[in-house]
Amino acid sequence: MAFKLGSKGKGRRKRSVSAEINVTPLVDVMLVLLVIFMATAPMLSAGVPVDIPDSQAGAIHEDDQGPIEVTLTGTGQIYVGETPVTQARLLELLGAMTKDDPNRRIFLRADKKLNYGDVMGTLGVLSSAGYGKIALITQQGVTAPAGK
Repeated sequence: MAFKLGSKGKGRRKRSVSAEINVTPLVDVMLVLLVIFMATAPMLSAGVPVDIPDSQAGAIHEDDQGPIEVTLTGTGQIYVGETPVTQARLLELLGAMTKDDPNRRIFLRADKKLNYGDVMGTLGVLSSAGYGKIALITQQGVTAPAGK
């Protein structure tokens, strides 16, 4: 290793003042904040906790008005948004929310532990009321089990 020794007789040199801004700490802080927001964003989604089934279906594009979420829990309770309702009152509440517009999109979320007949029963009630844009919500990106 070689070291450069100061020249004789010149004394100490003065360092010039640097006018540059060090952005490395700023970038570090911004990356930490990005990671924090990415980790907490999925936890901020409001709604009724439901264990929905998996699917390979693509994402659904939302309308300008936004969809109405109807949720069926594992115990059979029905929610519109976060409001619990009975099956008899379901159509009355949906009619008031959609202003009897049958083209309004409805997202149906159902717990995977529910009986298929319960989910189809609610889907049939919605369909018979004239709602034609009903989408079943699933978890995306999981492959279906192979048939036997």
